[in-house]
Amino acid sequence: MHVVVLGAGYAGLTLTRSLERELPEDVALTLVDRSPDHLVQHELHRVVRRPELAEEITISLPNVLERAAVRVGRVERIDRDERIVSLSKGRLEYDVAAICLGARTAFYGLEGVREHATPLKRLSDAFRIRNRALEVLGEDHPRIVVGGAGLSGVQVAGELAALARERRAEATVTIVEQFPSVAPSFPANFQRAVADALDDAGVEVRTDATVASADDRAVHLESGESVPFDQFVWTGGIRGPDAFEGERPTVADDLRLDDRTFALGDAATVVDADGETVPASAQAAVRQARTAATNVTRVVEAARDESDGVEPRMESFSFHSPGWLVSVGDDAVAQVGPAVLTGRGAKALKSTVGVGYLSAVGARRTALGRARDELDPRHR
Repeated sequence: MHVVVLGAGYAGLTLTRSLERELPEDVALTLVDRSPDHLVQHELHRVVRRPELAEEITISLPNVLERAAVRVGRVERIDRDERIVSLSKGRLEYDVAAICLGARTAFYGLEGVREHATPLKRLSDAFRIRNRALEVLGEDHPRIVVGGAGLSGVQVAGELAALARERRAEATVTIVEQFPSVAPSFPANFQRAVADALDDAGVEVRTDATVASADDRAVHLESGESVPFDQFVWTGGIRGPDAFEGERPTVADDLRLDDRTFALGDAATVVDADGETVPASAQAAVRQARTAATNVTRVVEAARDESDGVEPRMESFSFHSPGWLVSVGDDAVAQVGPAVLTGRGAKALKSTVGVGYLSAVGARRTALGRARDELDPRHR
């Protein structure tokens, strides 16, 4: 039998490492990704200000996998009836598949936004944002606009404001957000703390500001106002992967698209056992992967034992977040239960979570390096 995991983000890598332990030894396991490396996405914004961190947040897949084969290629089409994955180079046949291709940046068809804004999804994006920022920060009173005040937008705005301070540039960094608050999908006390941290970082926040279009000079709002910019960064939403034609199919708490295909992480809209739509986040993806590993293994075992014809019992996924974390320049905001932390406590918690994740995916040397850097005052 052959199990394929498509995508090596948080869900895909966690799932593959779990399947290495849980699948029978004679089952072939392949992890497919367009890159031979795993990117620690929640630290990507830091590369805008600290490009030397790129190496630390890039983890070689062969180095952290024990038995899974790594296939580098872009997933172009998935034929679930024939169980064939078409890649940019060749194809793969499978018996059971898990689709963990992550999400892409959504531009919602807004005129000029795709053409004039830089997203933040890959290392190349972070370097493009950094290089453009260094250009404009050398000008008089540069204006940087970030579209979207979700966690990604908050983090990149904080980094850009901190970079401007380090360069002693009198820059204006503005976030435009269509909803009435920053971090709009999070609890009110977390929203307030994030708004305060942005204010302390010198980031201007424009809420109730829905983007209608953009050109090479300004972002135009539905209200008729325009927000001029010298640099425009877009973090305004996500869509599904190209293999799903931009859609994020809905899966129930067993994470199955069909009897032999699973979808999890940001690639899918997951409705958990409590009937709640699970937020697209790293922590949700990692937890879904643990449930998926159990269910994939049960499907494999049932398929190998065809005599009884009994449908395997699936484990249900429920999501209850212990809290949320976000960086804002040199500051951080953390929510743990009902409590909100800022400053050193939040930064220490964020560092602990990050190091814990790296250790969990086998990148122990990188985890030790991150812990060392976090304790070094030069990196604060």
